[in-house]
Amino acid sequence: MEYYAKLKELLEENMSEKGFKLWNAIDSSLTDIWSKPSSSTGKYHLKDGNRQPNIDEHVYDMAYVAAKLLRMFNVSKNSTEADVLFLAIALHDSLKYGETGNRPHTDKKHDRAAAEMISENQQTFTKLLTTEQYDILVDAVRFHSGQWSTDASIKDFNFGDRHHYAFFVHLLDMLSTNDLIKLPH
Repeated sequence: MEYYAKLKELLEENMSEKGFKLWNAIDSSLTDIWSKPSSSTGKYHLKDGNRQPNIDEHVYDMAYVAAKLLRMFNVSKNSTEADVLFLAIALHDSLKYGETGNRPHTDKKHDRAAAEMISENQQTFTKLLTTEQYDILVDAVRFHSGQWSTDASIKDFNFGDRHHYAFFVHLLDMLSTNDLIKLPH
């Protein structure tokens, strides 16, 4: 789990102290799926044309790029604004293999499931985040699959109706899925 360790380090470096503690608590309460393939069929998310990355590598790719682009949103490291973005990235695929993590294939409705998990724990999240930040977090996780999100209407979906973090998380997800993120070794 080389990428999981790198992800934790990156999150600690970029999130607020309280935000990172919250993420650690959430991570320890969720089923560990970090070492599961990012695509259960092996058809998608391929790296270098043939290698199937695990979820930890996929999420690390996204978080790495986000850390480099924080200033694009005028967001400072170690702020609750950074927490919103990094929590959305870290949690977006947290229920990809179901609540217990033992589904043989990925759950096509994992975007909704993860957003609902966050919604069910609003009191926990709003100890750190404002109500507006919390709503952005839920929205970014719920719509991280863009027009293909469970709660989106393909023909009527428009990121103009969403907070820009939702679009950014979706963009990072698509870049990683299509092997367009090249990290230094």
